[in-house]
Amino acid sequence: MSPRRPTRTDISLRFEEEGFENGARRIAGIDEAGRGPLAGPVVAAAVVLPRGFSLPRLNDSKLLTPAAREEVFDGIRSAALATGVGIVPPQVIDEINVLQATRLAMVQAVNQIRPSPDYLLIDGPITLDVNIPQRPIVHGDRLCCSVAAASIIAKVTRDRIMMEMHELYPMYGFDSHKGYGTEAHRAALKQYGHCPIHRKSYKGVKGIGKGTQPAPSEGESRSGIRNTK
Repeated sequence: MSPRRPTRTDISLRFEEEGFENGARRIAGIDEAGRGPLAGPVVAAAVVLPRGFSLPRLNDSKLLTPAAREEVFDGIRSAALATGVGIVPPQVIDEINVLQATRLAMVQAVNQIRPSPDYLLIDGPITLDVNIPQRPIVHGDRLCCSVAAASIIAKVTRDRIMMEMHELYPMYGFDSHKGYGTEAHRAALKQYGHCPIHRKSYKGVKGIGKGTQPAPSEGESRSGIRNTK
């Protein structure tokens, strides 16, 4: 039997406090958004919160409405000691697989934190190839405040990218499903073929012909669609 999925009331600072009690001073929570969609990047965030941080509506990003996520996003960015975001585009996801792309995005996010964190709290059974003590937490986005904060930063960042991509490729409806494999998205793929931000190794895209849409320009690469820099 799989572990019970925690609820909002399970979120606390106990993982952070354990880290502080063991000598850590800059603890980063890490989470990702976008492993499952058929299109767009995978985005990870790392967030260092002040000790004793409190934000009443903080929760796993998947349990909040878009409006609530935006509100909490602003609260996190205002209070956080540091935030970092890593973005890995679909071309790299196809090359190295989404698990490795997730790890890459997480490492990118950690590397943006200055000064560097000295302890990492990571959502899920994932460890990173960095020389920093770390603790993976299954369902961490519903148990650990720092990880929940990272889930919000990652989700809102990715949603904003997909809204930009909707302006380029409106026929797919990225503004509504954000690249996930909804019935409407799959129908659009059959009608128009795949576009440059689709994950061509994914079931539901693999085997579908290429559409006529151009790739994003260099100016649009700030969204992380074409590169990871």
